[in-house]
Amino acid sequence: MQTRHSSCTTILVGKKASIDGSVMAGRNDDTFLPLTPQRYVVYPAYHNHPNQVKSYLNHFVGDRPADGYRYQGVPNVDLKKEGVYDENGFNEKNVAMSATESVYANERVLAFDPLNTESGINEDVIVALTLPFIDSARHGVEYLGQQVAKYGSAEGNGVIFADRDEVWYMEIVTGHHWVAQRIPDDCYALTGNRVAIQEVDFGDPDNFMWSAGIQDFVAQHHLNPDPDGWNFRRIFGTADVFDQHYNTPRQWYGHKLFNPELKFDPMDLDLPFVMKCDHLISLEEVQAYLGSHYQNTPYDPLGHGSEEDKRRFRPISLNRTQNSHVLQIKPDLPEAAQTIMWMALGGAPTFTPYLPLFGNADQADARLRNTPAELDLDDPSFYWLFKRLAMLVEAHHAEFAQADLDYLKALRQFFHTWVAQTAAQTKDLDPAAASAVLNQAQTAMLDQVEKDTKTLMAKLISDGIGLSKLTFKMDVNL
Repeated sequence: MQTRHSSCTTILVGKKASIDGSVMAGRNDDTFLPLTPQRYVVYPAYHNHPNQVKSYLNHFVGDRPADGYRYQGVPNVDLKKEGVYDENGFNEKNVAMSATESVYANERVLAFDPLNTESGINEDVIVALTLPFIDSARHGVEYLGQQVAKYGSAEGNGVIFADRDEVWYMEIVTGHHWVAQRIPDDCYALTGNRVAIQEVDFGDPDNFMWSAGIQDFVAQHHLNPDPDGWNFRRIFGTADVFDQHYNTPRQWYGHKLFNPELKFDPMDLDLPFVMKCDHLISLEEVQAYLGSHYQNTPYDPLGHGSEEDKRRFRPISLNRTQNSHVLQIKPDLPEAAQTIMWMALGGAPTFTPYLPLFGNADQADARLRNTPAELDLDDPSFYWLFKRLAMLVEAHHAEFAQADLDYLKALRQFFHTWVAQTAAQTKDLDPAAASAVLNQAQTAMLDQVEKDTKTLMAKLISDGIGLSKLTFKMDVNL
């Protein structure tokens, strides 16, 4: 089995914690290498066709039901080398899934329930195994839990499920054991590559789910370090110097943004997973968190801190963030247009826009669907378009940041208007007609994004020529 896990950051927002009553589930997909090309696809529904899903990274083979819903995915281009990794999307029942947040269990628990690395469920097929067959967020946890019991898990994974009412976070930490928590409606939650769930209430099945026998497993092997309580993170997770520099600072910075009055430490191993916010959270704030890099702190790699501080903590947005997404369910829109996958594809989300892709658009534009494995300057794919934009802005960040920010703000304004107008056109339409409207509108929206992006890039290249250090002015007084 290949062991180049992705390393991601997750933010979840309950419907009463958001400014517009929407549920939001966001995650950065950060791969091992800076270039791991991805593409956006829509998988069609199928009927009366039993089939299997197979991992390219180990020997897992899983049976799939004879009937499956249409669903979105953002797979890798080179499947045989990198694995599939569909990552995120909605199915036609308006259920969202994002997978996975790589998490790591400690050696004590793995000694008694090791990962099934040879033939267990691998991250690269977990979406294809689950999303086409679920009808709600809660059902997603139940369904995937059944698959883990059947096949075992090849690795530790945090999995997100959301619908218009609920958002669930499920952590699969050993070969067969897991816990899932429903994020309270008036709260947000943050995590990054660490076991996140803390106190588990086994008397509250409405808000927690868990693998069969997990309490007996912990008791039998004397795994709980606390005399009182049942803290999933402390029992199953890790707490080491790697966590303090790679993982916990990302949680710390999110809490700093959403609760600035609270003074946490970036290396605190007991930072809370779930919190209430001091205000209602907007989509733009979720996107800003996923695109952040410790701005206004000494730890910003693009800031003015010491070189030691700028390298001290792993930032949230990276050059190897291949896909950053916010899965939003907006109950104030017509049902056919309630699900929107806001996706920054290719470039680091610090510098590139989140495209609004409706969950019930049943076609993928060729500029998103057809991503070549290598950069081709004549190719129109958005993955490589945004990779180039991000590189241009970062190369001269001090000079280009404002122009990039102006471009992003203008697009966000355009997107809000476009979403509202497009959604209104789907009211009272049957599903097929609604999908046709969404498909056509999406193409026009992407045309505008392409035009604006190329206009900005032309300006940055022209301005960048004047920033060359290979220049010389003769002092005429010499």
